[in-house]
Amino acid sequence: MAVDAQSILAQLAVVAREREARTADAALGAAVQALKRYQQQRFARTYADLLASARYAAAARFFLDELYGPKDFSERDAQFARVVPALVRLFPHELVETVALLARLHALSETLDSEMGRHLLGQPLDRAAYATAWQRTGQPEAREEQIRQTIAVGRDLDRLTRKPLLRTSLHLMRGPARAAGLPALQQFLESGFDTFKAMGGAESFLATVGERERALAAALFAWRADVTPEDPSLGQLP
Repeated sequence: MAVDAQSILAQLAVVAREREARTADAALGAAVQALKRYQQQRFARTYADLLASARYAAAARFFLDELYGPKDFSERDAQFARVVPALVRLFPHELVETVALLARLHALSETLDSEMGRHLLGQPLDRAAYATAWQRTGQPEAREEQIRQTIAVGRDLDRLTRKPLLRTSLHLMRGPARAAGLPALQQFLESGFDTFKAMGGAESFLATVGERERALAAALFAWRADVTPEDPSLGQLP
């Protein structure tokens, strides 16, 4: 099996373990689901201007729905795990690299969300609870890596739009992808490709995402319950 395939499978195994832990512990599962909804609401507040922008709305919505929301990705993950060797064989190498990066981001995000959920058990989720759980989870290096990988997924999609033949190849792969059990993955790649292509250059969009996510992470790590937070980044929280 190719190295890329093994890497993807290893990350999907991490996601599967996190999902199994939440299934075994209903309270944890509920806490993580509430957390994901909260984080999607936060993203919508942080990027309200981009979501209202004619140029950036589609890309912001793609990030909101595909990377930040409470959407159930189990079908897509199951497709990955079943047919990773076929994926590596059928999809162009550039797309396989993007899928591998997405898998790494997915595993890291699910791991951090589970840990956050454990610190949120038995309490209502508000700004103070979120900030406290964030600090108790800690791992600033992992948070920075999460941001970096999110930006990298966007940069990969943007880079792929500069390859004129790739979109045609992706379209031609619909039949084989469906036959191989990969329709959800195919849809994700096509949606990402078309969204970033229509944006006409993603550098400004991705720079904005990186700047705001890092500012919020810094504010959350610096938050104190005994003082009124002055950092405007915390105002982005519901």
